[in-house]
Amino acid sequence: MSSAQFFNYPGTEINAEQYHYSQAVKIGSIVRTSGQGGWDEKGGITSDIEKQIELAFDNTLKALQAVDSELSFDNIYAIRSYHTDMEASFNIMTTQFKKLFPNHRPIWTCVQIGKLALEGMKIEIEAEALLPA
Repeated sequence: MSSAQFFNYPGTEINAEQYHYSQAVKIGSIVRTSGQGGWDEKGGITSDIEKQIELAFDNTLKALQAVDSELSFDNIYAIRSYHTDMEASFNIMTTQFKKLFPNHRPIWTCVQIGKLALEGMKIEIEAEALLPA
């Protein structure tokens, strides 16, 4: 049985220490990310929902590539997204899906919730991917 290996990408070390969690885990050929928000390299969160979604996907890719630099959006087979305002974000998410996943359609669970962990967060994305063969 494979053991879990945990990873963080540059800029998230403070979160790892302060909140005691990792950005990604590898178990066998599967990689999962923790929830990735729309924060920038310095941890700032913009109020613009479109920018938050773009950054959340950028951070998702960073988390995956902390495990294996060859991972890309092509390797993602599942997405879970959490939204504080589904009406404002759903169409933007769909546009990003079409842009980032032009050759396949990952499974997607999309949930509206009341609040996310960090002040100002409007979106959080989790991903699951298969390592390249």
